[in-house]
Amino acid sequence: MTAALVTAAALTAAVAEAAPTFPHTFPPNQNQLPQLPREPDIYRALPIPTPDEDPWYRDPPNISAYELGQVVRTRTVQTRVLGIPFPVHTKQLLYRSEDAHGEPIVTATSVIVPGIPWQGSPRPVVSFQEAIDSTNSSCNPSHTLQTGTFKEAALATSWLAQGFAVNIPDFDGKFNTFSTWDEGKMVLDSLRAVKNDKTLGLRDSAFALYGYSGGGSGSIRAAGLRRTYAPDVKIVGTAMGGAPADLVAQARYATGPQPGVTGISNFTMWLGFAALSREYPKIFDADALLTPAGRAIVADLGDRCVYTAAMTGMWRPIRDYFQPGKTLEKAPGVMPLLKELSLDKHIPDTPVLWFHGIWDELIPPSTVVLPVVRKYWAAGADLRFATVPLPEHVANAAAGWVPAQAWISAVLRGESPGPRFKLDYPAPLPQGFPGR
Repeated sequence: MTAALVTAAALTAAVAEAAPTFPHTFPPNQNQLPQLPREPDIYRALPIPTPDEDPWYRDPPNISAYELGQVVRTRTVQTRVLGIPFPVHTKQLLYRSEDAHGEPIVTATSVIVPGIPWQGSPRPVVSFQEAIDSTNSSCNPSHTLQTGTFKEAALATSWLAQGFAVNIPDFDGKFNTFSTWDEGKMVLDSLRAVKNDKTLGLRDSAFALYGYSGGGSGSIRAAGLRRTYAPDVKIVGTAMGGAPADLVAQARYATGPQPGVTGISNFTMWLGFAALSREYPKIFDADALLTPAGRAIVADLGDRCVYTAAMTGMWRPIRDYFQPGKTLEKAPGVMPLLKELSLDKHIPDTPVLWFHGIWDELIPPSTVVLPVVRKYWAAGADLRFATVPLPEHVANAAAGWVPAQAWISAVLRGESPGPRFKLDYPAPLPQGFPGR
């Protein structure tokens, strides 16, 4: 049975009995799902070792001696799509980067090169940042590409079919903290690693970045940090969408109850809390802020991929699990940190194509996205922004990818990125409409 079928079978099986520490009951107006099976437990049952069990991912003893982007070790692996081997050359690089506090770390990237010849210039490279949005390293693309469960495979194949190489970094690191600026550092250092590996022949290649949602966050953070962190890396363009831009506004939206389908957004705050508590344990301190039930949910979400994390946290406002008198707004350091991590902190100096759905139930444009877009514009960013007139977060991932892949393909071939524009139309929805 393929890895994908094993995963599907396990996730559609009967729900496992909740652990003693996990809440057995929830308020009647909330999501009533008990503790769900974890994807990492399924991955550990497969013959391909997970990153936490694979010695290839281990830090070198002298990690501080490595330069940023320097390759620690390499290997060739088999890429699979839905568990079926895919006929491309995939080389994985373990490379040195740094975490949110500037400390040395290693993480991996997977470089996929199609068998289609490329002539006339160095083969261009699309750096594809998947929406990892997970808290376990088995959910990272360097592993899911091997198991055949890389969830955005269909999008990446378009660039491979054109002859481009595709770089897919584990830009959340092996400890999977996200929505932090080290995401951008890990993307940029993955491109340095691609250049440094002589066997790939991509040292003089043009690079473009693509990502949606969590992948859009990693992409735009890399573009924003390029000038100061990696001026040696040439980026010809970044296409992204669906990313939380103002994390303060996103936290305020996702913390409380939301009507209808917009209540799905509650999972983003739970998952964000679980991830940020790893890099900032004194600020996102579950013991100090949350009730025992809240702490159990955060602990449970500390070992999941995005699918079951979403099902665990949706329609379950974290606000209802704060200790009496405690809130995110009042918690020391939380809002200043979220402001520091918002996307207007570093503005890209290279061309950007940014899109966002007019009604995104997870990330409302009017409060979370458009104010940051307007700051980019006022700062003179080389920006092309469009509000996509479609509802729903995942639907906009597919709709926005079509022009994004065409634009990236063009700029990688040396064509102009086109003029700046800002089609930031206010949502033609009534004031107070859910997720406006």
